[in-house]
Amino acid sequence: MMFKHLVPLRNGFNKERTSRLKARLFFLSTIFGSILLVFFFCEFLVYYLVIVKCSWPEVKGAHKEDSTPVLKVMFLADTHLLGEIRGHWLDKLRREWQMERSYQSALWLLQPDIVFILGDVFDEGKWSIPQAWSSDVARFQKMFRHPPHTQLIVLVGNHDIGFHYDMTVYKLSRFEKTFNFTSGKLVSPKGINFVLLNSMALEGDDCHICRAAEDQLRRISIKLNCSRMREHPDFQKKCKNVEKTPVSAPILLQHYPLYRISDSECTGEDSASPEEKKVLFKEKYDVLSQDASEKLLQLLQPRLILSGHTHSACEVLHQGKIPEISVPSFSWRNRNNPSFIMGSITATKYSLAKCFLPTENTIIYIYCTASVLLTGYVLACLWLCICQRIHSGRKQKPI
Repeated sequence: MMFKHLVPLRNGFNKERTSRLKARLFFLSTIFGSILLVFFFCEFLVYYLVIVKCSWPEVKGAHKEDSTPVLKVMFLADTHLLGEIRGHWLDKLRREWQMERSYQSALWLLQPDIVFILGDVFDEGKWSIPQAWSSDVARFQKMFRHPPHTQLIVLVGNHDIGFHYDMTVYKLSRFEKTFNFTSGKLVSPKGINFVLLNSMALEGDDCHICRAAEDQLRRISIKLNCSRMREHPDFQKKCKNVEKTPVSAPILLQHYPLYRISDSECTGEDSASPEEKKVLFKEKYDVLSQDASEKLLQLLQPRLILSGHTHSACEVLHQGKIPEISVPSFSWRNRNNPSFIMGSITATKYSLAKCFLPTENTIIYIYCTASVLLTGYVLACLWLCICQRIHSGRKQKPI
């Protein structure tokens, strides 16, 4: 009974301690909640918010009630998955996560029928030993996994097997076996012809790989020519033993662009920088040779060409009528504003649109802004806490 007068003091002390504990929990939950929210937005949600703005272009003249099948195609290029030689672990983690989230978000939102990657899948494929190659392929398959209803077709680039002087049968065979690719392949989903080429095999020097690729190219040319002359009187005579292909002018896909002097005529926010546009292209290195380009146009007579390699966007006309689209890199490592091309394609018509991904600068800006705001919040809370303690100390000081 003699300590009854201490009960109110103890209750007051407990209330004060509980109040302080709640304040600390609120402070910590606010900090960690804000960090998680910013992280979730920058690493997951932002990809959906940006890509959801993209939509499939409509093919002019094709109506919903029309029976003509429309193929929805995504074209991307130059993913450059880093290897064990030049790939810093943080660089790998950051850029490959960006590509994985971009790709998976695009698949979920857009539901394409087929995806083409136009070469330079890996950054160090030309140097990779078998163990490193297997590791890189496993990472690629994880990043670019896709549902059964979406087909993924991968083309070869110079970073996958080396430039022509560095290309070997072993490296090419390894790539072909992994990705079911052939140096000169005709695929025809929904009756739409796509010709897939190995740009490094179009050197024209009669090397073993080049000779095989050119022979395959001629066979494809014969198939396409026969498909064009089905109404011709000599069709049965000339094309009797030729495998039938759909009647559709082909779309040419490869890693190198066809010959052009430079990117000086290219426009758009994702075209090359003014300094890069002044640089003249080197044949068989930056672009195909003029001879190889003319031969491709003559043999295949494509209606559209898509390529990669330059990491920047460009659109040019060949022979005044055949458009070529250079697809920018898909990776932040090669450009701040990556993108991919969306195509709605029928056997006779097509319509293309570009879909931009989140820019790396935007993500960095969000993180920096959030860091400044959180730091300001922490400092303000600390200052308030110090002021409260000083005020509390003055109250308890005896008069």
